Amino acid sequence: MDGFSFSVPQNIIFGWGAMEKLSENAEKIGGNKGFIISGPHLKKIGMVDKCIEALGKNGIICESFTDTEGNPSTDTVDKATKKFLESGADFIIAFGGGSPLDTAKAVAVLGTYGGVITDYEGVGKVPGQVVPMIAIPTTAGTGSEVTSFSVITDHSRNYKLTVGSEYLLPKVTILDPELITSVPERVAASCGVDAFVHALEAYLSLAASPFSDMMALRAMELIGKNLLEYIDNRKDKSASEAMLMGSLFAGIAFSHARLGNVHAMSHPVSAFFDVPHGLANAILLPTVVEYNEETNPEKYYYIYCCLSRKPILKEAFAPHMLVEEIRAMNSKLGIPDNLKSVGVTSDKLETMTDDAMKSGNIKVNPRHTSREDILNLYKKAYG
Repeated sequence: MDGFSFSVPQNIIFGWGAMEKLSENAEKIGGNKGFIISGPHLKKIGMVDKCIEALGKNGIICESFTDTEGNPSTDTVDKATKKFLESGADFIIAFGGGSPLDTAKAVAVLGTYGGVITDYEGVGKVPGQVVPMIAIPTTAGTGSEVTSFSVITDHSRNYKLTVGSEYLLPKVTILDPELITSVPERVAASCGVDAFVHALEAYLSLAASPFSDMMALRAMELIGKNLLEYIDNRKDKSASEAMLMGSLFAGIAFSHARLGNVHAMSHPVSAFFDVPHGLANAILLPTVVEYNEETNPEKYYYIYCCLSRKPILKEAFAPHMLVEEIRAMNSKLGIPDNLKSVGVTSDKLETMTDDAMKSGNIKVNPRHTSREDILNLYKKAYG
């Protein structure tokens, strides 16, 4: 066994009504004035006001920025940073799905060190501690509340850049299952598959360890056994709890083991065609799982057991059965079976291939992958 290390240096609070503990945790990190980064939908349905009320219980005031889009851009980060600096706030509440959380991390960097977010592109470019953050996810999908990455779209390049640093980890994560009970069905479905992909790719990654495997397996079990129930009824208390916890474990898993070809390929899809990240992952997943299917049959069996509702002996299992199970899951969730159906055009496949090859995730994909392989996978997923 190769040597490995792990760390989960955060305070994580889980439970129904956990949002009510926001103000006391803000005080613990020394916060006097907060700045909420969220999205327009949460503002519209009153969730941002609920967040403000929770902060106000201990007299903490705050301002907000609620214009994050599905794939947050460098322009959005600049606008949010400007408003944050004008507010005089001393901590940030990242409230929403992956987009507000990624935006908040970027603002925390620029609010501390200035410049533009492309200055910090890559891993290890953030020089030190940033503005303290409290993360409150309202979807079960991204796991961004426990990862050290921020993914931002640079429209000047049609490219999704990544900023990676241990300093991007929020100081506190609040997981309140009640907050994910009002997520629209289509969003809940793509986010749920996204969380499953995080765990699956971390589990199969060449950088996996016993620690990340433990987190990934439990994540896949929780998500695989509860996703359909959660989509069918977001008010299902048990399913909501399982999905939020599964998303958390998946985030921890991939923050230690990285991902694979699905994520390497999905980022260009979102950058060029503004396809939601989780949806792009879900469409690409069967094609990539099929490509990797001979690399680790034993792990494929365990993934299958997490996802399937029909127990099967290991001796009777074949890797293609997992591919079929994933396709069946996508079909039940209403996920399209090809990229063409979500607006991707064939003339961009070559350029998307070039961008996908820049991702470090390809290096830890369980099967060696060349540029030609990525292009062929895009063509197959294109339909």
